Amino acid sequence: MPDNVVYDVTEGVGTITLNRPDALNSLDSATKAALRDAATAAAGDDSVRVIVLRGTGRAFCVGQDLREHAAALESGNGLANTVREHYNPLLRALTSAPKPVIAAVNGVAAGAGAALAFASDLRIASDKAAINLAFANIGLTADSGGSWTLPRLVGPAKALELLMLPETIGIEQAAELGLVHRVVPAEELDAVVGELAAKMAAGPTAAYAAMKKAVGFALTHSLDETLELEADLQDACAATEDHQNAVRSFLAKEKPTFTGR
Repeated sequence: MPDNVVYDVTEGVGTITLNRPDALNSLDSATKAALRDAATAAAGDDSVRVIVLRGTGRAFCVGQDLREHAAALESGNGLANTVREHYNPLLRALTSAPKPVIAAVNGVAAGAGAALAFASDLRIASDKAAINLAFANIGLTADSGGSWTLPRLVGPAKALELLMLPETIGIEQAAELGLVHRVVPAEELDAVVGELAAKMAAGPTAAYAAMKKAVGFALTHSLDETLELEADLQDACAATEDHQNAVRSFLAKEKPTFTGR
């Protein structure tokens, strides 16, 4: 995998690091392909119990590399191919992964970079971070799932406002809007995310996967359909070793240990 994306698995945590700090972790073709492949690998690896997405330097990710994009336009190539080849598989891998995905938003997240953060289950941000839905500034509509995730975070009216009138959103305002879950001092971000990832990696990952599936299903289905799915998922969770061991531990007044089985 190219150095512009670093993928590491340690103690159940698969960490995907965007590593183009001089380019603010913008996404050129090589980076997009490597990011897609890393997300797909992490999502499908049973040894990975939590995925962390992070950036190096002073940005999380500023989205599409516009220098490369300008060259592509001159050659007659549009964005449709890279959206289908890179962004769509990447977003599908992150949102369908049967494990928690945590975005460590260390700096500015713009355009597709903001959409990557929105596709994560939890977003922990540095107090030096900021958000910008910058698509309209270059005459584009949202991609990378932004049209799907953003209205679910802030509602359709606010989503259209943020997309049509793109301005830099300070991280405290982003937290108030629900775009990020927690804001921490910049120097504490890695430690906070590391502690959270370790805690979740040691948690009931089968239950986490069921929660993600149920919440995603409920967004587009009726209450009755969701109740039926919840019953099916609860049966599956109840049959896991994790649940049965946790019940025994509760009765013995001991702390449960979860293995993911």
